Amino acid sequence: MPEFEVRFRPYADVNHVIRIREGRVEVGLSDLLEAAPPTVLEALAFILLSKLYRKPVPKRYQTRYRQFLNRRHIRDRVHAIRRVRGRKWIGEPAGNHFHLEEIFDELNEKYFNSLLGRPRLSWSRTVSRTLLGHWDAAHNAIIVSKLFDRPDTPRYLVEYILYHEMLHLKHPVEHCRSRRCVHSLAFRAEEKLFPHFTAAKHLLDSL
Repeated sequence: MPEFEVRFRPYADVNHVIRIREGRVEVGLSDLLEAAPPTVLEALAFILLSKLYRKPVPKRYQTRYRQFLNRRHIRDRVHAIRRVRGRKWIGEPAGNHFHLEEIFDELNEKYFNSLLGRPRLSWSRTVSRTLLGHWDAAHNAIIVSKLFDRPDTPRYLVEYILYHEMLHLKHPVEHCRSRRCVHSLAFRAEEKLFPHFTAAKHLLDSL
């Protein structure tokens, strides 16, 4: 049995680290869990050790840990920690060919009756083909990949990506015990109302 060193650390998210160094197991846990019940810490211990030794994680421990994270007061604390400690690069909404604020306002009026508050909008710092767009609730920001700020990009494609992220404002993540649903049935149904939905999806799939 190796020696263990376990510490709670002020991470910017609910992150945990486990590694073997010089025959000793070093564990860093998010300080968000400092007051967690022993059963939750036990579940997390099983999860981390299973990953360290590349063993299957018992389902009952995964479920117990996820149920804890899905509690409303824990989710609220996670958002607060991300806002205070997290570093978020946010650039400008004006690109070389498309202005995200102008497109947001047009979509907001056309599809949301101008009821959505405009978050911070930015093109990404790098050209990403994996993260095409995302909504960051902790920093109230929508980031769109600079990949699409090009003269040959159809405007409807940028509109669709922004429309998809705007739906996240209207349809927040749903939590039910250990389940976390990012794209609900209502979200999916409304997404398909976008006039160029099929064409946009086809273009994105080709990437």
